[in-house]
Amino acid sequence: MDSTIIVAFISLIGTLGGSFLGVMQANKLSNYKISQLEEKVNKHNNLIDRMYKVESRVTLLEDEIKERR
Repeated sequence: MDSTIIVAFISLIGTLGGSFLGVMQANKLSNYKISQLEEKVNKHNNLIDRMYKVESRVTLLEDEIKERR
């Protein structure tokens, strides 16, 4: 085999390997950011549920206060 073909083949393997590793690393980062965002959304949704319950309790308490007057 000619030496230029060998060098080209080694360069191809290096390029493919580097590209693959780069894509895998970027995928890890994207998955991490998505999981962090999901966690924040779950916390927000939990807060919304809790506030709904608080608002309904406040309404009941206000009704009780009006009845006592």
